[in-house]
Amino acid sequence: MSLRAALSALALIATSAGAQQTDLTIALQLEPPHLDPTSAAAGAIDSVLYANVFEGLTRFTETGEVVPALAKSWEISEDGLTYTFTLQEGVTFHDGTEFDAEDVVFTLDRARAEDSTNAQKALYEGIDSVTATGPDTVAITLKAPDGALLFNLAWGDAVMVAPESIDAIKQTPIGTGPFMFRDWVQGDSITLVAYEGYWGEKPALSEATFKFISDPTAAFAAMMAQDIDAFAGFPAPENIPQFQSDPRFQVLLGSTEGETILAMNNAKAPLDDPIVREAIAHAIDRQAIIDGAMFGLGTPIGTHFAPHNPDYVDLTADSAYDPEEAKRLLTEAGIAEGLTLSLKLPPPSYARRGGEIIAAQLRQVGIETQITNVEWAQWLEEVFRGKDFDLTIVSHTEPMDINIYGREDYYFGYTRPEFRQIIADLTATANTDERSALLKKAQEMIAADHVNAYLFQLAFPTVADARLQGLWQNQPTQATDLTGVSWAE
Repeated sequence: MSLRAALSALALIATSAGAQQTDLTIALQLEPPHLDPTSAAAGAIDSVLYANVFEGLTRFTETGEVVPALAKSWEISEDGLTYTFTLQEGVTFHDGTEFDAEDVVFTLDRARAEDSTNAQKALYEGIDSVTATGPDTVAITLKAPDGALLFNLAWGDAVMVAPESIDAIKQTPIGTGPFMFRDWVQGDSITLVAYEGYWGEKPALSEATFKFISDPTAAFAAMMAQDIDAFAGFPAPENIPQFQSDPRFQVLLGSTEGETILAMNNAKAPLDDPIVREAIAHAIDRQAIIDGAMFGLGTPIGTHFAPHNPDYVDLTADSAYDPEEAKRLLTEAGIAEGLTLSLKLPPPSYARRGGEIIAAQLRQVGIETQITNVEWAQWLEEVFRGKDFDLTIVSHTEPMDINIYGREDYYFGYTRPEFRQIIADLTATANTDERSALLKKAQEMIAADHVNAYLFQLAFPTVADARLQGLWQNQPTQATDLTGVSWAE
């Protein structure tokens, strides 16, 4: 028995005797590159900090509902251009400084500034001004009505930060949440502790340690030995049945907002030719990837949209597995043989395992791949920012993010004006039926253009100690929200 397992056994005895356990060790596969959620596209940052350390004006619940957070209420002007927020009372940052309307101004002005490195900067470019109208009231004035503003403010990219602590945020994050940052042992763990001065309902946990275990085999061993209490996003789906049959554990099988795609560099030849992209799409057997890389966990998709969303259109037939059609299209494009493309794979299992399967499938139609495994920091630098790639596999876990296809400078280089107009029309309307029609039109356009090869919607399995309660099952945004987690008495 490991030391951790022995301590867990002692904790169980203590709990049965009336002492409630209040610490938690939870594992994730990916370690954040740094700890500023407002300046990077790495979802691993939100996985640790969203709702735990940092909070926004609004926030997502486990169901995806947008609810008040640091803003307790708001009013919208009749013309839809001005949102006036009333802030919660008695809120302080973890360094003891007061949170007020000026911090909202600072946060949102920073997010939309010309030199902003916020990954979702485009979501906030429609803001004309942010004004503190009192210590606890702030007015956001828009350039045009935006039916998604409250939704966009719930993203981890819009959490509230303060000018007093912003310089050190990447290593020492200071937020307003129920947990405060204690330390980061890089390559191993991040520890949070309950913030005694929290303005809202106090968490049941006094301390939470996030362990980072990238290797699926090591993840299985750590969980079986009970060296960890839970693993959110368990990376070895082939082992799920073993945990399901073990009474020490519970298994939560949830869904995510993660559209897993084979992203293609539309700005680089020969992938600037839609016929070549279509050929690649037809060369891919989605189900073989789901079965081989994810052991059956995942839902095939034919566009960049979550199947659980009521506006989803099933377009998988438009890019059905058809290697002969793929070969014909390559010949039509003047590429009968000899094409070699780079394939850069970030750390998650879906990418590394899926990449090997896709490479084999592409080889069957005459396309060779040069695989390079990269860490997240390298992926962000080379692929996301540097656009130095042909192909990559990534799961876009941000909620309702089809609008990224309307960004001219986005990493896969899709620049169709008609699509940008659809997104502009979508932003300008709050009418439910009109928004549904526009969302369907957007899905159909990017599927017809074969911007990327759409693989599957990422599942989210969590393995946990059977006594834990309050863990999120689903991932409406990338988060490990511990605010409602506790040990059963």
